[in-house]
Amino acid sequence: MKQLLWVLFCLILISLGYGLYHKTYVEFAQGERIIGFSVLAGTFLYLPLFLYHRWKGKRLKDYTLSEENLKKMRGED
Repeated sequence: MKQLLWVLFCLILISLGYGLYHKTYVEFAQGERIIGFSVLAGTFLYLPLFLYHRWKGKRLKDYTLSEENLKKMRGED
């Protein structure tokens, strides 16, 4: 999963860079489209996979502000 995320991240950065190049030197509208698809891929493909990978096996209860966690933070036992 880590390698997949790394490859996907690199591909999105490369396509974003190519879109910026294409927008500047070749054709503006086509470059804008490439940049847009790169951003969409980053948002709807990469971000959910990354979040799933990082939160796998963790309990959400440990990271939320509940009454129990607030007491731990204040030092009250």
